[in-house]
Amino acid sequence: MCGRYAAFLPAEAVARLFHTVNPLPNVAASWNVAPSQDAMVVRRHPDTGARHLDLLKWGLVPHWTKDPAHSQRPINARAETVATSGMFRSAFAQRRCIVPADAFYEWQVQPAGKQPYAIARIDGQPLAFAGLWEGYRAPDGGVLRTFTIVTTQASAEMEPLHSRMPVILEPADWPAWLGEMEANPATLLHPSPENTLRFWPVSRAVNTPKNNTADLLQPIATAQS
Repeated sequence: MCGRYAAFLPAEAVARLFHTVNPLPNVAASWNVAPSQDAMVVRRHPDTGARHLDLLKWGLVPHWTKDPAHSQRPINARAETVATSGMFRSAFAQRRCIVPADAFYEWQVQPAGKQPYAIARIDGQPLAFAGLWEGYRAPDGGVLRTFTIVTTQASAEMEPLHSRMPVILEPADWPAWLGEMEANPATLLHPSPENTLRFWPVSRAVNTPKNNTADLLQPIATAQS
């Protein structure tokens, strides 16, 4: 799964990387993005088809939801069922997006308890998670835009930490995932190749969402490491 990540690259840099065209969102750097928070998402504008960088809330609320206050808000969608699940299939077909991140966190079960690890690309480039987005229109006319991150089985190098991982898109795959070209997006839903990621143990301070400083990514020594 993916339940916490870091996104501290400035919006200007993210916009340049993904070639988005709309005004930049006002967003602060975060080393501990948590569910229900707003985060940057790259998506095709439903009217113009242009790439936009927008702030959406993490936790999907489908457009057909009757009562968002009491509905499930999944933060992850399983790649194996995303095309057939009633919760996700419409968004998978029409509203795919990319979630930029600099690192994500996973928790390894150890005798002394769950140990958090940070995971990032070996090449130092930002991560691009495969995501889905939705727009829910409330009775008063307001629109709530939300997203979820697609996960798949873990790669061999990630398996010791967790059985799942986010789907990480390579730049060549971005147009296909965003629907800018004819392609089968299901072919992109696979684990990252070996030697794509590096990971290191970090402080359990990341367990608490209110802790949000660059220190969260500092490596620590553990018996396992």
